[in-house]
Amino acid sequence: MTTTDTTGVDAPGTAPTEVAPTQVCASTPMGYGSMRRKEDARFIRGQGRYLDDIALPGMLHGAILRSPFAHARIVSIDTSAAEAHPKVKAVITGETLAGLGLAWMPTLSHDVQAVLATDKVRFQGQEVAFVVAEDRYAARDALGLIEVDYEPLDAVIDARTALDEGAPVIRDDLDGRTDNHIFDWEAGDAAATDDVFARADVVAECDMLYPRVHPAPMETCGSIASMDPVTGKLVVYTTTQAPHAHRTVYALVAGLPEHKIQIIAPDIGGGFGNKVGIYPGYVCAVVGTIVTGVPVKWVEDRSENLMATSFARDYHMRGEIASTKDGKLLGVRVKVLADHGAFNGTAQPSKMPAGLFHVFSGSYDIAAAHCQVTGVYTNKAPGGVAYACSFRITEAVYLIERLVDVLARDQGWDPAELRMKNLVQPEQFPYTTALGWEYDSGDYPRTLQKALDIAGYAELRREQAEKRERGELMGIGISFFTEAVGAGPRKTMDILGLGMADGAELRVHPTGKAVLRLSCMSQGQGHSTTFAQIVAQELGISPDDIEVVQGDTDQTPFGLGTYASRSTPVSGAATVMVARKVRERAKIVAAAMLEVSPDDLEWEKGRFQVAGDPSASAAIADIAMAAHSDLELPDGVEGHLDATCVYNPPNLTYPCGAYICVVDVDAGTGQVKVRRFIAVDDCGVRINPMIVEGQVHGGLADGVGMALMQLMAFDSDGNHLGASFMDYLLPTAMECPSWELGETVTPSPHHPIGAKGVGESATVGSPPAVVNAVLDAIGVRHADMPLTPAHVWRAMRGDPIRTDLAID
Repeated sequence: MTTTDTTGVDAPGTAPTEVAPTQVCASTPMGYGSMRRKEDARFIRGQGRYLDDIALPGMLHGAILRSPFAHARIVSIDTSAAEAHPKVKAVITGETLAGLGLAWMPTLSHDVQAVLATDKVRFQGQEVAFVVAEDRYAARDALGLIEVDYEPLDAVIDARTALDEGAPVIRDDLDGRTDNHIFDWEAGDAAATDDVFARADVVAECDMLYPRVHPAPMETCGSIASMDPVTGKLVVYTTTQAPHAHRTVYALVAGLPEHKIQIIAPDIGGGFGNKVGIYPGYVCAVVGTIVTGVPVKWVEDRSENLMATSFARDYHMRGEIASTKDGKLLGVRVKVLADHGAFNGTAQPSKMPAGLFHVFSGSYDIAAAHCQVTGVYTNKAPGGVAYACSFRITEAVYLIERLVDVLARDQGWDPAELRMKNLVQPEQFPYTTALGWEYDSGDYPRTLQKALDIAGYAELRREQAEKRERGELMGIGISFFTEAVGAGPRKTMDILGLGMADGAELRVHPTGKAVLRLSCMSQGQGHSTTFAQIVAQELGISPDDIEVVQGDTDQTPFGLGTYASRSTPVSGAATVMVARKVRERAKIVAAAMLEVSPDDLEWEKGRFQVAGDPSASAAIADIAMAAHSDLELPDGVEGHLDATCVYNPPNLTYPCGAYICVVDVDAGTGQVKVRRFIAVDDCGVRINPMIVEGQVHGGLADGVGMALMQLMAFDSDGNHLGASFMDYLLPTAMECPSWELGETVTPSPHHPIGAKGVGESATVGSPPAVVNAVLDAIGVRHADMPLTPAHVWRAMRGDPIRTDLAID
C-alpha cells in the first residue's frame, strides 16, 4: 500500500489545504491521527469473545431442518422419531409456533416472513423445523429423523419471468395475492427526461445485471437465548449489528416489554450488512428457551449462511444516457427489475422501496433523470441490501459508471476526459441533483486528477497502445462515485418507524478517566479507538483512558446500530455533541474553581484557562475531581461531568472517490490479473487515517471479488449452486494488488466535525472500475459480472453470455 500526500483538515465549509503525509505512530496522546487500534491487543492474543465462545449453565443446542426444495407445499411433518431420540429435548415446527402466535415475524420492509414454514416452503434452505438437544451433534443427527412429505411446485427463479402470465404465485399467504409483484417505484421527471433524450445528439444504452452476491462474513450467524422463569427476563446473545433494533423486533414478535429483553452482541467476526436483520434461527432459539426453560444456542454452518441469510444486489437494469456531440451529459434514465426473494426482507426505508437508488445520476452535473423500479418475489432467500449495506447505491453507481464508459467507447472519447468534463464543480456545492438530493461538499475534479496523477494515466495509455501492437491485452478502468451514507434523517430514512437517531452517554470519573456508551456496534471497524479519539480531541483525555461500551442494550442508549456507513456520521456526531456538553459543564466547574466568570475562560488543549492569564488554569482531570467534591457551584448547576445526547442527522453525508484499475488479461484463458489499483477517497475529516485505509483495503478486495468471481447462482429448479466456499469464491491476497491510496478532504458542512463515513465507499466504487478495465482490455462493449475466466474467454470470442441467475 502506498499513501500519497493528504489534504489538510479545516473547519467545515473551508477550503482544504495540503499537508505532509500522515505518519503512523504507536500511540497518540489525544485527538485525531493514526494510532494503533486499542482493541487489537486482545484479539491478537486470542482473547476475543465471540458467540460460539459463550456457554451458559445447562445450555442446550438447536439445529434447523431446511427445505431441499425451492417451492413445495408441505403435506405433513412427522417428528415422532426425532422426539424419541434420547438426547432430544424438544422439536418445534411451524404448527408449534402458530399456537404461540410466533409463526410469522415482521421484516424490515414491512412484509412478514415465516419463522418455520407452515403452508409451504418458498426457497431452498427455508426453515421447516427446529430441534433442541443436549449437544449440537445430537441436534443435527435428529434432523434426519424428521419426515416431511413435500408436494413440489414449479419455481420462479429468473426475476424476468416473475410477472409472466401463469407464473406460480409465491406469496399466496398474502390476502388477494394473484401475482409476484411487490412494488412499483419511480423518481425524477419522466416527461422532462424524455424531452432531453429526444433532443440529444448522442444516446447510448446498455442492459446490465448486478448479480446476487453474499457478504459471507468470517463468523456465521448465531444466537443464544435464555429466559429467566422467575423474573421473566429474556437475555439474547446474538451476532447483530443493531442490538436495539433487534430488541424492538423481539418485543413486537414475542409481546414482551422491552425492559424485559436484553440483547448482548459480543465480538462479531464481520457483518457487512449480513447481521442487520433477524433470522428465523434467532426466534427459534427464543422459543426453545421458553419451551425447555434453559438456555438454547443456535449457530449456523457455512452452507446455511450462504443459502438462507441476507444476500445483496440482484438488479436487472436497462440504462440510457444522453449527451451533446461534444460530450456534455444531459440526461439518464433507467428501468430496473429488483429480485427480492421469497419475502421482502430488505433493510430499506419504507418510503423508498428501492432505497437510495436515487443517486443513479452519480457525480455528474446532469439536468434530467428518471428511473422506474419494480420489485418482485422469486423462490430465493429473502434480503436485498446486505454486503456493505448501501441501500442500493452500489447498483446505482455501477449503472452510471458503466453507462459513461459505454458512451465513451461508442463515441471514441477518452473515459477520463468525459468524466472530468461532466463532474459537479466545487463551487456548485451544496449541489442538488436532478432527483432532488443535496450533496453536501466535494472537490470532484481535484479528486479525479489526483487519481490520474498517481496512476500516471497518460503513460498507462501509451503502455497499453504498445502492448496492443504486440497482441497483449491490458485494460484501464475508471470509476467515480458519490456515496450517500449516515442513514438519516428520519423524514426519509425511517426503519420500522424508528427514525435514525443515535444516542450517546459520556461519564468522566473523578480521576479524569471516561466511559462512553454508544448504540452502534463494531464488527471490526475500530470503534473503541475511533470514538475514544473523538472524545480525546474534544476533552483532552488520552484515548487510552476512555472506555467505549457498545453491544448491550441494558448498558447503552437506544440507536439503530452499525450499517450503511452510519457509525461516524451518526454515532460519531453524537459522540462529539455529548463531549461538548460535558465540556460546557466542565467550564462551569472550572469557573468556580478559579473564581471567575465562565465567560472569562478559554479552552486550550485539555484545560480551561483565564483569558489573558494562562497561569490560572484547570486541567480536565482536576475539573473532574472538583466536580465530584464539595466545591460550591452556582445555584441550579449540578456537579459531576456526565451528559447524554441524541443526534438526529439533518442530512445524509456524501463521501466520494476516484478509482483507477489496471488489468492484464490472458488472451488464451481469459484469466484476469489486477495489476494496479489506485483509490483516492474523500470521506471528509479523517479521525484515524490508518483505520480509514484499512476500511478502504477491505472494500477494494470486496470489489475485486464481486467483479471477477462472486455469484450466487441457481439452476432452473431453484437449487443453490454456491452453498460452499468450493463454489462461492472469495478474493484472497493472491487476487489483490498492493493498493495505492490517496485522499482529498472536503468536510461535510452539517456534521459537527466534518466527517462523512467511509466503510462502504470502496465496495461501491471498485466493481465498475474493475469491470471497465477488463472490458477495455478485451474490447467488448459490455459483459456482466462476474468476469470469470470462462466468461471473459467467451466474450472475447463474440459470445458475451449474460451471467443470468438461472444457470442450467
